[in-house]
Amino acid sequence: MLKFVLTKIGMAALVALTVSFISFILLFMAGDPAIAIAGDSAPADVIAAIRSQYGFDQPLMVQYFDWLMRALTGDFGVSYYFKTPVSGMIIERLPVTMTIGCLGMGFALLVAIPMGVLAAAFPNTIIDRLALGVAVVGQAIPSFWFGLILIVIFSVNLGLVPASGTADWTGYILPTVVLGYYATPAIMRLTRAGMLEVLSSDYIRTAKAKGLKPRQVLFKHALRNAIIPVVSLAAVQLGFMFSGSVVVETIFALHGAGFLAWESISRNDLPTMQALILIFSMFYIAFTFLADVLNAWLDPRLRTA
Repeated sequence: MLKFVLTKIGMAALVALTVSFISFILLFMAGDPAIAIAGDSAPADVIAAIRSQYGFDQPLMVQYFDWLMRALTGDFGVSYYFKTPVSGMIIERLPVTMTIGCLGMGFALLVAIPMGVLAAAFPNTIIDRLALGVAVVGQAIPSFWFGLILIVIFSVNLGLVPASGTADWTGYILPTVVLGYYATPAIMRLTRAGMLEVLSSDYIRTAKAKGLKPRQVLFKHALRNAIIPVVSLAAVQLGFMFSGSVVVETIFALHGAGFLAWESISRNDLPTMQALILIFSMFYIAFTFLADVLNAWLDPRLRTA
């Protein structure tokens, strides 16, 4: 197990390094950052002064390694627009994004896994059709449209929850539902497919022949093996939730890291964009790594794969 974990750590480090380099290069390929700071109508001498001040006149690899070394210490530079340290802004706003991401994933798992188990336990019945219908609707509805509909119904018409802000815990309810429902269809369908495959295996027939209760067969024996691919999918979806919370945070006026990403993109704030891309990528890599370790713990055969 230790060898497996060390191998995964090495692979994660290589992926993180590659992602940091690609994101750094792509942002510079979008245009001259000196012109973005000074403005298109700025004189040439002003643009040259800005290029020298921020080190844009240095070779690209020199800029990258300088940025990477500072990023490893938590120094992402100063925002071009807000004129404050980028790390401070991210630390201030990241808790909001992490909160709605974790709550959204919890909502998705609590809804999708039981639905998938029940759909597999009663295939081709009304329960199965309802579960698949929920999945189809979830895949078809855009997140921004679903969020607006929930605001109109539960905030404007019924007045049950606030439409925006995080003054108290009720402000997280609608964003959690919107973000969680985005991940529910994929998790439910994968749970259903895994359970259908496991329920047809010999050891499940043996468990039923021993007289075990259906609940024990489903949740204690079948779900343990069927859940392995779901763990990997949930890790990927959680990474998507953190990095894809821009739309949800914008709709519900949540000033988290996702909303900060939208602000930095719209204002050509290069240091903030670079830092957020790197941090969101690190979350994605970390969750994938943890999912691999958890799957290896659940299924020892994966340790030698």
